[in-house]
Amino acid sequence: MISAKKIKNKTGMTLVEVMMAIFIMLIGVEGFTILFVRTWNNNSYALEMGQASMAVSQGVNKMVKYIRGVRQADNGAYPVSLANDNEFTVYGDYDKDGATERLHFYKNGQDVLMGATNPSSGMPKTYPAGDQEVITIASYIVNESDEPIFYYYNKDYPGDIVNNPLDTPSSVADIRLIKIHLKINIDPNHAPDNIELQTFVEMRNLNDYDRIQ
Repeated sequence: MISAKKIKNKTGMTLVEVMMAIFIMLIGVEGFTILFVRTWNNNSYALEMGQASMAVSQGVNKMVKYIRGVRQADNGAYPVSLANDNEFTVYGDYDKDGATERLHFYKNGQDVLMGATNPSSGMPKTYPAGDQEVITIASYIVNESDEPIFYYYNKDYPGDIVNNPLDTPSSVADIRLIKIHLKINIDPNHAPDNIELQTFVEMRNLNDYDRIQ
């Protein structure tokens, strides 16, 4: 009687199968790496944007404080000197030294700056041309050329929305309220991801001029 022998085939991976497995694994690793890098970059961008917007907010709060406290210049000039889309000049004692400085707010590239100029020490008081000191108020500002950072309103706003905001350059005697509108982005290539900051400032001391008129 012939005994039947069971032949057990031992199966193994061929070289081609091994190479395919390695290739698939490498694709998976590469995909995970790309996903990780993109996630890391997005999180890093979000963190830096948050830090930048906080810094801008702090700078704008200072600017609001300075604008709110405008007053007549030491040479008798009106508290507001210039009001354009991206440039605003007023008088106020921003450093609390008793003298009334000329404060020149303006956009330069992606920065919002404040130029400060002290009056002369002699009499009559005068203000030299140009800014004696320049302070950075905000950085990473990406407003387009047709997107002003300053908007101006008269005493009839918000009741009168036909004549407000005022055309620029605005008549400084008409201004009672200012809107500051900034777009923030650490990387202009992420244009849809701009953070917008908007605030209104009332120049309280100008109400005295309304009572005099």
